[in-house]
Amino acid sequence: MLAICLADPHSAPMEITHFDPEEIEKFEAMADEWWSPTGKFKPLHQLNPLRLDYIFERIVDGTMEADDLSILDVGCGGGLLAENMALRGACVTGVDRSEKALAVAQAHADRSAGLNLTYHCSDAETWAQTYAVSYDVITCLEVLEHVPDVVRTLQACQTMLKPGGKLFFATLNRTPKSYLHAILGAEYLLGWLPKKTHRYDQFIRPSEMVYALRQADLQVVDMQGVSYDFLQGTFFLSQDLSVNYLGMAIKAID
Repeated sequence: MLAICLADPHSAPMEITHFDPEEIEKFEAMADEWWSPTGKFKPLHQLNPLRLDYIFERIVDGTMEADDLSILDVGCGGGLLAENMALRGACVTGVDRSEKALAVAQAHADRSAGLNLTYHCSDAETWAQTYAVSYDVITCLEVLEHVPDVVRTLQACQTMLKPGGKLFFATLNRTPKSYLHAILGAEYLLGWLPKKTHRYDQFIRPSEMVYALRQADLQVVDMQGVSYDFLQGTFFLSQDLSVNYLGMAIKAID
C-alpha cells in the first residue's frame, strides 16, 4: 500500500533524504575492518572475485577495453570493489555516505600508485544532479537493500548512464531461505556479519527488482543466482535466485 503525505502549501518544502542514517551508522561502526579478509566484511572479500569477473566479462569486449571505461561505484564503502576495478584499468569514481568508510578506502588506495580512482561523500541521487550522462558503467552491489527508495536510486543511476550504458546490481531475495541463510545463519549462527546488518523487510524479490528497473527505464538483460559452496568456502553463479542474486541492466540508446 502506498502512503501519500499531503503537505501544507504554506510550509517549507520537505527535505528528501536519499539515505538512511541508521544504515550508514551500521557500516560506520565497522569501517576499520573493510580490508580485513577475515573480519566483518569477510563475505564481501569472498564475493569480490566473482563480482569482478561477472562485471568485466560483460563490459570488456572487442570494441571497448577496461582503460576506456568510466565507472561509478554507488555505495562504495571501503573501496573493495572500486579499487579492484581501478586495478583492472578502469577510471573509477566511488560515492558513499559513510565518511569513515571513505577514509579507509582512500588510505588503502594511496598505497597503490597510478590508480585512476577518486572517492566522494555523496549518494546516487545527489551525484546525479551534477553528473548526468557521465558513465559507461554503474555498479550498485549489496546497496539497494539499504536505501530508502529503490526506484529513486535506480532512476538516479539511469540518469548518470550514457546511452547504452550498463548497470550492475546485486542484492538479497526476500524468501524464507534468504532469512535462514543471510540473517539467522550469517549473522547469528556463523557470525560472518554483525547482528542486524540486514533487515528482512528490505530484501528485494527478483520480480520487484525487474519492476523497479523498468520504472527507471532500464532493461534487464541478465540475472543470476549467487550460491555458496561451504566445502570450498567460495561463491559461484547458479540458477538459484532464492538467496543472493546479481544482474545487469542497460540504458536504451535513443
